[in-house]
Amino acid sequence: MFLNAQPTIVCVVALALALACARVETTPSENGGGAPATAAAVEAGDAFVISADDQSDAALAVTRRMDAEGRAGGGELPRLSAQEHMRRAAVYHGNRAFEEARAHWRAVIERHPSDANVPAAHFGIGRSLFQERRYEEALPVFQKLGEAYAQTAGGRDGFYYVAATLLRMDRPGEAAARYAEYAERFPDGERVENAYLNVIDSLREAGRPDEALPWIARARARFPGTPTDTNALFARLRLEISRSEWAAAVRTAEELGRARFPREVNTNATEVAYLRAYALERGGQKERAVGAYQSIADGVGSYFGARATARLRKMGGREKTAAEAREARVLAEARRSAASYPAPNRESLLRATANRGVDPRFMLAITRQESGFRADAKSPAGARGLMQLVPDVAAKYAQAAGITNLREDDLYQPDVNIRLASVYLGELFRMFPGLPEAAAASYNGGEDSVARWVRRSVHDDPGIFTAEVGFTETKDYVHKVMANYRAYQLLYTEDLKPRR
Repeated sequence: MFLNAQPTIVCVVALALALACARVETTPSENGGGAPATAAAVEAGDAFVISADDQSDAALAVTRRMDAEGRAGGGELPRLSAQEHMRRAAVYHGNRAFEEARAHWRAVIERHPSDANVPAAHFGIGRSLFQERRYEEALPVFQKLGEAYAQTAGGRDGFYYVAATLLRMDRPGEAAARYAEYAERFPDGERVENAYLNVIDSLREAGRPDEALPWIARARARFPGTPTDTNALFARLRLEISRSEWAAAVRTAEELGRARFPREVNTNATEVAYLRAYALERGGQKERAVGAYQSIADGVGSYFGARATARLRKMGGREKTAAEAREARVLAEARRSAASYPAPNRESLLRATANRGVDPRFMLAITRQESGFRADAKSPAGARGLMQLVPDVAAKYAQAAGITNLREDDLYQPDVNIRLASVYLGELFRMFPGLPEAAAASYNGGEDSVARWVRRSVHDDPGIFTAEVGFTETKDYVHKVMANYRAYQLLYTEDLKPRR
């Protein structure tokens, strides 16, 4: 994956250390509010504090040197305490050196079979395989964990991850059954609220939307007045839109519009207002739809404001004139804030994107969000450089980018970073033609998840697609990247020259 830079942070982790710092794209909680589990850390072994320094390039180099020195002539890993194996595994995992991390987790399992860290070590192995999309290998690890350690939080996480893995393997019916089983077996489990919500979308993906409806009702009855209640109502709105049940969608959107939207809810008032306007339009209530679209304020930073303006323009006539007035105000705002949208590395961007079907302004939009144009940026999950490439994914595209003998430190070189990212983005635009929102979502949340969200969205409207984005962080990311992209399109030509 490509991960965006974060401020320096400290993570308290004992579930394979840096798992709490892992990005949302590998978290199976797809309905907002689902953070990677850390409770298993405390139950599985002694918690300890890992700072950003421990996830630095220097920490990685030191850990590799210690392992090399401890190996007898290149033999097995040195014999260490379970805690020290876990610490070193976390340093590797935090830098996405997955195989080296797994070697230490395996050492815990084999050398310290009675240690409290064993469930966390199993989970670390499964989770790292999951992150590499090696789902066939991850599945039995999670199955064993869920069967052998169901009495622990780590074991319950393994049980839950079986469903998430099945979903990534395009087996949504089986995933729905597993999520349902989790909800029934662990009514007070750490992920029970997400289990209810994920049953709903898994059944939709399995082509069984009628079976999803009772789960919406169950979730709302089981968690009334909570973010899960609101998320379930949002799931009903998305389902109704996917089935073109426009009158029902308008009613649900109006009910949802009266809700509160804390961070744990995977939507917001502006998105709900857009979905209501869209349902009104598609349901033949043009005048009400126009008023609803016009009520969504447009501006440089407003994704749904831009979408509402686009819908008004598409209607033609007076609505098109209104859209043009909105666009003129946004252009004036963009020009006033032009200094916030620089275009560095112009020559590298133009070379890298030539003949790849990638707009260099989209590259700038992502770079602005990922690193703020800092070539030396590094995230807690091991992403490096301008466009926050992680080593394992960068290596996948190195040959196509014409780069040989790629090293981790090379990702801090702007030209190398840009070339690799352009290859990946070119692939994403081929996968999701005409939908830059899907390319942005893939860059943050993984293209396998995005392919599912595209199928769920049904309708050919980018705002409907973004409503289906199941990771709150990824949805926010898409909104910001697309707002950046709009500003760059207003301010620069395709060859990155400032517009007059």
